[in-house]
Amino acid sequence: MALHFSEAEFESRFEKLKAAMEAEKLDAMLLFAQESMYWLTGYDTFGFCFFQCLVVTRDGEKVLLTRSADQRQARHTSNIADIRIWIDRGSASPVTQLKDLLFDMDLLGSRIGIEYETHGMTGRIGLQINAELTSFADISDASELIPQLRAIKSAEEIVYVRKAAELADKAYYAALEEIRPGADEGRILAAMQGAIFEGGGDYPANEFIIGSGPDALLCRYKAGRRTLSDQDQITLEWAGSYRHYHAALMRTVVIGAPTDRHHEMYTAAREALAAVETQLVPGRNFGDVFDAHAERMDAHDMMPHRLNACGYSLGARFTPSWMDMPMAYKANPAEVKPDMVIFMHMILMDSITGTAMTLGQTYLTTNGAPERLSTLPLDLPVKSG
Repeated sequence: MALHFSEAEFESRFEKLKAAMEAEKLDAMLLFAQESMYWLTGYDTFGFCFFQCLVVTRDGEKVLLTRSADQRQARHTSNIADIRIWIDRGSASPVTQLKDLLFDMDLLGSRIGIEYETHGMTGRIGLQINAELTSFADISDASELIPQLRAIKSAEEIVYVRKAAELADKAYYAALEEIRPGADEGRILAAMQGAIFEGGGDYPANEFIIGSGPDALLCRYKAGRRTLSDQDQITLEWAGSYRHYHAALMRTVVIGAPTDRHHEMYTAAREALAAVETQLVPGRNFGDVFDAHAERMDAHDMMPHRLNACGYSLGARFTPSWMDMPMAYKANPAEVKPDMVIFMHMILMDSITGTAMTLGQTYLTTNGAPERLSTLPLDLPVKSG
């Protein structure tokens, strides 16, 4: 089996899950989040774009119901011993086959928690599950149970996070080698992703964000490439990914001479990043983190140009997003705890002047001040001809 963690690590995770299920009085859980399956068993696939479900019971059973295309994947990458195949045929529903499996596992009338909040379950599947299982068992939404466990990283996980951070730094330096007047965005992307692959990394859970000129003000990837001009700006948001663990970074690089507005926005972003660092400590919550960011931004009259969130947890994630919970937004009571991996992004987009400015990096929380996982300087990056 191609497992990335020790047997003791997986046993520890399962014990934590069973204790959480006991606290919630759940007899079983239906796992649809690929992140949950990977965390609990090592199962590594993008087959969650089709129906699959890992049934976990409080007394220690794990049964995977998946398609035949993923059977070998599951045997090779996970510690799941019991793998069942649902059959593609006519109008047959995999949900009905799941119900039959639950009956065979003697779970009729039991209390079952279901992961609804995941890209691994479509709305249609959710409706079918509710229709089939409402009279079969006492079902409830248990979407937040495993994400809360995953938010605190183990020593073995932190090794992979550090490697991801190292790869993210290498990707940035590869990008800087390409960024200049006349540079093509495609070559910049190729250099960044190439550095990560050459370092043994993985595809990230979502596309890198790249945009220059007016597109530097966007916070999402879009198709189409542009050539940099003599006076320009380019925003990059990317992540090193290793064994699916992510460490993200964000920068806006100025090509040519920075404008006064660039300098003003950079100052606000740098102060805001310093402010959030003071809140990334045990005893504070993610709402406190956001408030620290907003106070500094607003002190520089940047309220119209900032976002309503300033960061989020990171970990092992799968397509379509590397974003994890909890997230830093106003009044979020989620606590900051030691051994969390948190990406903080200070994003300013001034549509009036067409000016972009971003500054972001990933932290590992401790019992005291957070540790910056990147070695990149925080100065305003400028590239001239």
